[in-house]
Amino acid sequence: MVRVMKFGGSSLADAARLRQVAALVREAAPFAPVVVLSAMGKTTDALFRAADAAKSGDAPAALEHARGVFASHAAVALDLFGEDIPLELAGALEARREELEQILRGVALLRELSPRSMDAIACLGERLSTQMLSALLLREEFPASLFDARGVLCTDARFGRAAPRMDLVRSRAAERLAALCVPGHALVTQGYIGATEEGVTTTLGRGGSDYSAAIFGAVLGADEVQIWTDVEGVLTADPRLVAEALPIDELSFAEAAELAAFGAKVLHPATIQPAVEAGIPVTVRHTQRPNGRFTTIRRDVQSRRPVTALATRGPITVLTVTSTRMLDQSGFLAGLFEVFGRLGVSVDLIATAEVSVSLTVERDAPIEELRAAIGRMARLEVAENRAIVAVVGERLKQTQGLAARIFGALADVNVEMISMGANEINLSLVVEQRQAAVTIQRLHDALFPRTS
Repeated sequence: MVRVMKFGGSSLADAARLRQVAALVREAAPFAPVVVLSAMGKTTDALFRAADAAKSGDAPAALEHARGVFASHAAVALDLFGEDIPLELAGALEARREELEQILRGVALLRELSPRSMDAIACLGERLSTQMLSALLLREEFPASLFDARGVLCTDARFGRAAPRMDLVRSRAAERLAALCVPGHALVTQGYIGATEEGVTTTLGRGGSDYSAAIFGAVLGADEVQIWTDVEGVLTADPRLVAEALPIDELSFAEAAELAAFGAKVLHPATIQPAVEAGIPVTVRHTQRPNGRFTTIRRDVQSRRPVTALATRGPITVLTVTSTRMLDQSGFLAGLFEVFGRLGVSVDLIATAEVSVSLTVERDAPIEELRAAIGRMARLEVAENRAIVAVVGERLKQTQGLAARIFGALADVNVEMISMGANEINLSLVVEQRQAAVTIQRLHDALFPRTS
């Protein structure tokens, strides 16, 4: 039995939180924990700032950012170990410092920051955090091994957004990791980073540490992948907008995907897909409240809830294309979407009428280029500063009277566009950005009534 435990940066921000993580790992000893770590706190942000400074040729500023990274890690090590810092940890910190400074000087000299160089810089945070936690576990006399993820997580060479080569990952995990996964022993490794077959460091991009955890879970046949963060699972709405938001015990993968697509930020479903496809449950837990509520995400959950959760994303832009050429004419929409494809613009929601089609794009879409291209075939109206509010649940279509409750709650809110998702578990509404918060609150009051 193997249990994968992934800890994000907020769970590793300081010495106190590292001690909490170590305690959680010790408690999981019977489950042969594989511990996947992000970088500590804001380390990755600082590394990116150092890289940007070096790219501009400002070597002193780049090295100053680097010194800040290592000063913060040294302070945490001093808090954890006092003056008796383990020699292996001290040596590792010094070696990583020299490695980073050498790369930054080279980037500053050339004033060129390639994706490959950026990955070599960005990986340092995870390599430092795993050194710190493994040293702490060993100091506490808990058997633990530090394993470099790059020795197993083989990827292609798309630096910054590498994709795993699962056949090689699976065979390497069987050869190099399986024997280390035994009860009473922790295996500590990095999230977010991998390496090409030739051994060149890569990173997995957005949500990379979650992705690493899911990959390790899938190839090791874990019984559970735990994502430890700073929230008690997924809530029925963003608690910053709805103070009464409720925890959700279980989510289907499809529901998690819809919520993430429309603004929920707990995790990105693509990153946990390897575990879900393998039938391994993924739980989202609060590091500081380990005995609190949590959410379990499974491939197939039979929900009896009319609505699972609400999410919002914005500001976005609504484009309305109008042309009488749409009447009884084939190929108009094909020509329209060829424009979006050529300009690399992603479309979220679509609603059609006889002579018009409305659709939403991100706020940074090239509006003037779209206006010029579409203007040759139709009239284009642009409405900026809008927001999408999504009602997500697998029983939306089967629940009678739900539409009346939704639109009754929004009697005095101007809903400009309505779209039912193709998978029938997402009803999306477009409102002005300034009305997004009140829209979410009204919907939550109507769909998740208080029981007090």
